[in-house]
Amino acid sequence: GSSGFEERRRLSEQKLYSYTEEPEFALNRDYFEEDFRSHELPDEQRAYVMRLLDALEVTDRDKRLKVARAILYLAQGAFDECDTEVDVLHWSRHNVFLLYDMGIFTALLELLSMEMDNSQACSSAVRKPAISLADSTELRVLLSIMYLMVETIRVQTEDDRPEWISAREAFKNELGSPLYNGEPFALLLFTMVTKFCSMNAPHFPMKKVLLLLWKTILFTLGAASPPASAMELIEQQQQQKREHKITLENLDTYNERDPFKNDDARDEEEDPEDTDSGIEGEVDPLDRDVIIQPPPPPPPLRPPTERVNFPKGLPWAPKVREKDIEHFLETSRNKFIGFTLGNDTETLVGLPRPIHESVKTLKQHKYVSIAEVQIKREEDNVTDHVFTFSAEMLYLGMLPNLSQYVIALLKLLLAAAPTSKAKTDSINILADVLPEEMPITVLQSMKLGIDVNRHKEIIVKAISALLLLLLKHFKLNHIYQFEIVSQHLVFANCIPLILKFFNQNIMSYISAKNSICVLDFPHCVVHEMPELTAESLEAGDNNQFCWRNLFSCINLLRILNKLTKWKHSRTMMLVVFKSAPILKRALKVKQAMMQLYVLKLLKIQTKYLGRQWRKSNMKTMSAIYQKVRHRLNDDWAYGNDIDARPWDFQAEECALRESIEKFNSRRYDKNKNGDFTPVDNCLQSVLGQRVELPEDFHYSYEMWLEREVFSQPIQWEGLLQNP
Repeated sequence: GSSGFEERRRLSEQKLYSYTEEPEFALNRDYFEEDFRSHELPDEQRAYVMRLLDALEVTDRDKRLKVARAILYLAQGAFDECDTEVDVLHWSRHNVFLLYDMGIFTALLELLSMEMDNSQACSSAVRKPAISLADSTELRVLLSIMYLMVETIRVQTEDDRPEWISAREAFKNELGSPLYNGEPFALLLFTMVTKFCSMNAPHFPMKKVLLLLWKTILFTLGAASPPASAMELIEQQQQQKREHKITLENLDTYNERDPFKNDDARDEEEDPEDTDSGIEGEVDPLDRDVIIQPPPPPPPLRPPTERVNFPKGLPWAPKVREKDIEHFLETSRNKFIGFTLGNDTETLVGLPRPIHESVKTLKQHKYVSIAEVQIKREEDNVTDHVFTFSAEMLYLGMLPNLSQYVIALLKLLLAAAPTSKAKTDSINILADVLPEEMPITVLQSMKLGIDVNRHKEIIVKAISALLLLLLKHFKLNHIYQFEIVSQHLVFANCIPLILKFFNQNIMSYISAKNSICVLDFPHCVVHEMPELTAESLEAGDNNQFCWRNLFSCINLLRILNKLTKWKHSRTMMLVVFKSAPILKRALKVKQAMMQLYVLKLLKIQTKYLGRQWRKSNMKTMSAIYQKVRHRLNDDWAYGNDIDARPWDFQAEECALRESIEKFNSRRYDKNKNGDFTPVDNCLQSVLGQRVELPEDFHYSYEMWLEREVFSQPIQWEGLLQNP
């Protein structure tokens, strides 16, 4: 409904602005009114926007900024004319579609490119001992308008006009196509991220860049909803009329109505590793209950009429892979007939009747994933794979610098994580939140403290959502595109980084109150501002959860699942980094989706944790059994035979890399015989070659130089060492 839409829009706009930026709302309004009064124009919106568009092209930077502020005021809903928050959002939407129609986005894009290449701003920012909000004013105004345009046009509503629907389609195609310097718009933003992380542009407002990047990819590629299996699982279990039902808010199975509620506090399982958790401070005893316990048998004296009927079986069908059937038959043939038949899954000669039954059951539950089909087609050299246009354009653009992008995003994630300690050499992500004048009163310090924490939380949210979107869409486009991004993430230490993120008091992170409601947009522009007090700042909002942080945690868990699924050596990394106690503590958050992804991560490593761990964690084992889909012949709970299986991280990753390289060279290598082409080592001859460049290259060569040459660290001393 429209009220739900308005709430989403409000929340979406809130996170764009820091509380430190609050005085700028009035500034935008003042510039708009000054400009509007100074030009006697007919009361015609289009003519006025057209005049603003022309004024954006003036050479005077200050004048340009004033015009950009007037445009931002329109995109913010011309709030001075509005009485309610709903009015502000209504006019913001109306104005944004008008701005898009008049070609404002393209003009902003040119200005953004100019600002990015503004070497004077970059070098002065690099030299400054302390950077503040003032150093990124132009960039923040441009990025804010662009964010409002992307996010407003992206979201559909029931009362969209026909011309708005066609504008949405056109804008989506525009953003996903290589229209901007021969690359999709997202690549420009990725370049800003790497330039910032290479310390060449410390004034770039990273939060806004990341939010815009996330929303651009969300718009062009589509949403990353939880996979059907997870949603089905939750819905099916809600439908089952059991007493221990699962809900999205609370997965605390045994509620007051449960006839078998176990009140015995001594039954708490203790994790031997939990005691030296490395978490600061002790755990709240109220916080200690682990989610699910298996129902104890009903007391024998209970009359049968009162017994609760639990449905038989589990709420979803197990899956089986072709590999599992092959493995089962190989073991059976070795045992009963003494030799194997390779990949043959049809011949059952010489095998006893029960084995025939088992194979039949396995085949009934066989599931072939898209990934398996794609891998098989690559092995068979099939070239007619259908790619999704937007995802393919993005992959093509990202491929040459993929490792830089991944490393930069993880650097930012690390800097924004609450577990990070401020180090002098770490990246400064607070350039677009710190005021010019540092706080002098306790109240100002409290306000800035909340602002900084909120700023970091929003960065974590944007990066976690962005990485998950990339993994999901590249996996749909082609499994090897997903695998190369995954491998770059793994090599850049993403697995220990996410575990480090969870090695904090997750309950307090998820119930953090880093917001000041009266300063949130659009509330702050339509209501009288009450006087802020220390008490009102401490109170925070009324929400039980900080949904932003819950969303980030679920995203990070899903990323971890995607990186480790079916990868033995990466699963062993979870074991080696002692993730089990960290993940177990995350189960204290009573939210079904989050618990599901935690349980999945525990399930894949259970067989490597040893008998003692399983014995002292029976409730967790039971929870996995109840909530996570099973593989028919995966002895995840008690399989000790694989414990001794060696794991060679390098060999596994190298084999995977070989397949990825083959895929990339077949699909994207213009020089097909790259391996065998002799190298021309003569400097004169190389410099004398004619290189085919795109027609518009001279427009963007400075950006290309920045990204390909200046941002790349070069180890010159390496030339002096003997090979």
